[in-house]
Amino acid sequence: MASKWNGQPCPLCGAGTLYDGVKTITQDYKGHVFSSATRGAFCGRCADGFAEFDAAEEAKWLVFRDRVDAEEAAELASELARVRKKLKLTQMEAAILAGGGKNAFSRYERGQAKPVAAVVNLFRLLDRHPELLGELKTG
Repeated sequence: MASKWNGQPCPLCGAGTLYDGVKTITQDYKGHVFSSATRGAFCGRCADGFAEFDAAEEAKWLVFRDRVDAEEAAELASELARVRKKLKLTQMEAAILAGGGKNAFSRYERGQAKPVAAVVNLFRLLDRHPELLGELKTG
């Protein structure tokens, strides 16, 4: 069954005609590429158009996004644990240094909580310049 847009002038560019079809759409998400077959009415001239909602494709996108987010969280947790150990800090000392609660680093390292960017940036800076730790401890 043709969509209401099939054969209509393209309201987006004004120069083409919309045709029902399938178009592969790719999206970059945090450096990972997701591709999906998207049904809709697309302009033969500007290639833009109107995509139909597809619950199955949406579910695939959500699984992809959650997997990327989980991988990112695991990498961050591992990085924070590595830097903390390099600096010879306990989880409590690291949490106090970062201004978090006494169990904050334990939650970060287990992936149960996401640290704010300032905490991540602080530990990345200390990873490169561990000599600054002494200034933070006395300040």
